[in-house]
Amino acid sequence: MAELIPWDDFEEEYAKLFSAEKGAPAKLFRMALGTLIIKGKLGTSDRETIEQIRENPYLQYFIGLNCYQQEPPLESSILVHFRKRIDGELINKINKKIVKREIDKSDKEVKKKDCLQ
Repeated sequence: MAELIPWDDFEEEYAKLFSAEKGAPAKLFRMALGTLIIKGKLGTSDRETIEQIRENPYLQYFIGLNCYQQEPPLESSILVHFRKRIDGELINKINKKIVKREIDKSDKEVKKKDCLQ
């Protein structure tokens, strides 16, 4: 699933939602969206979601961490902010991009098969 989502394509758009002068730097889009996807798939509370991510190296990879870490990658309270910033409009853009990429990929495979026959 991690390969399906065009993380980098939306990183800049997500970063625009933050003020450079205020507070701590923004978490990466992959971490924000990935955490919300995990929460939705597992059906867990914010705290339990963070605990699941802390315990599972595969989930840590999914949210963009390069290596396993025993500390929680973020505080559960940050999920409230993620939900506010990643709205339905952005989710629709992501879904459309995923579908378009998969259709394009499928079209290329069909053309490749046609050339081989």
